[in-house]
Amino acid sequence: MNVSYFIAKRISFKRAGGFSATIHKIAVGSLAIGLAVSLLSFMVLGGFQKTVSDKVYGFTGHYQVQRFTMSNAFEEAPFSLNSEFAQEYGQLPFVNRIQSFAHKAALIKGENEVEGVLIKGVGDDFDTLRFRNYIKEGRMLKIPKEGTSNEVMLSHVIANKLLLKVGDKVTLYFVQEPPRFRRVEVVGIFETYLENFDDKIVIGELQTIRNLNGWAEDQVGGLEVFVDNPKKIDSYSPQLEDVMDFDLKLIASKDKFLEIFDWLSLLDTNVYVFVGLITFVAIFNMGAILFILIMERTQMIGLLKAMGAANKQIRRIFFWNGITILLRGLLIGNAIGLGFGILQDTFKLIPLDPTSYYMSYVPIEWNWPLFLMINTGITILTALVLFIPVMVISRVEPIKSIRFD
Repeated sequence: MNVSYFIAKRISFKRAGGFSATIHKIAVGSLAIGLAVSLLSFMVLGGFQKTVSDKVYGFTGHYQVQRFTMSNAFEEAPFSLNSEFAQEYGQLPFVNRIQSFAHKAALIKGENEVEGVLIKGVGDDFDTLRFRNYIKEGRMLKIPKEGTSNEVMLSHVIANKLLLKVGDKVTLYFVQEPPRFRRVEVVGIFETYLENFDDKIVIGELQTIRNLNGWAEDQVGGLEVFVDNPKKIDSYSPQLEDVMDFDLKLIASKDKFLEIFDWLSLLDTNVYVFVGLITFVAIFNMGAILFILIMERTQMIGLLKAMGAANKQIRRIFFWNGITILLRGLLIGNAIGLGFGILQDTFKLIPLDPTSYYMSYVPIEWNWPLFLMINTGITILTALVLFIPVMVISRVEPIKSIRFD
């Protein structure tokens, strides 16, 4: 029978009373709260970063392929869908899909107001399923195989400025030579809460832009490329460039919207510092509390030594005691952290101001490998810290400790 483990069970907080029981509960509570807060911090951080980045990627793809041009205008120079890249991108296994687009500046006129906008023309290869999450009212525009349907989708911001709603007819004026206009119907209103898109983008038909610019049926302003893993964008870039035509360029969305992704990266540092401090306090409390328990059991230690127990055996008693506290803290901490995450993910209990946070509720991301790493890291660090107070046992003298009060 393992004597050290037997004694450790006898002095555990289930059997101990008064001060010992209180100290054990404080230790378990401190560790549980530290772990729960750490898990929730990374859940919210991951959810926030994923929600914002998915909105950017949903509007622009992970990359854009465009023709080289010296102009800084919003409108792109056209290239053919018969280009080498458009024909050979399927050889790359990490590319999920591509979709064509083109931009054109315009003025949109409501009943009494006029607003400058950027028309984003999309074709029949547009991923309507991905974009459907942003629609607040109405429906997706219909992209016919031939001709145009003269439909557009407005952002909630633009619709409010112009006092427009689903079903209204509006006029788009295009500044070109000769000037042209199109009468279109508002069939949907979307909202991403990102100023880069909601303040200026109107979703229209690619064929309309082709007709206005005099492009051929196979010409587009660019291609949006979607890959299987956005975290590997940097490593995918060289492989994409290898199959591109010499007159085309590859633009990563995270470089195009650098201010958004730099801001998301800065959040990592804040969370790491915050979680580091909480973890340090929780683990430090474990060591301090175990030291207090050793001091409280000084007479027991002296008696065991007087009966012939080795320092190693006595250390194991308190090490087992610390491991018990650790396991209970991990169990309760995971239950609190994961339980609250499930509630928030299911019922959206905590709302946010969309104008400040780009979303209407606190998002949650389930990163199970990260959760396992957090649990493992806390377990290893706590186990190492437990060795510090138990080293005090070797300095306890039996005679003095038996008299200790």
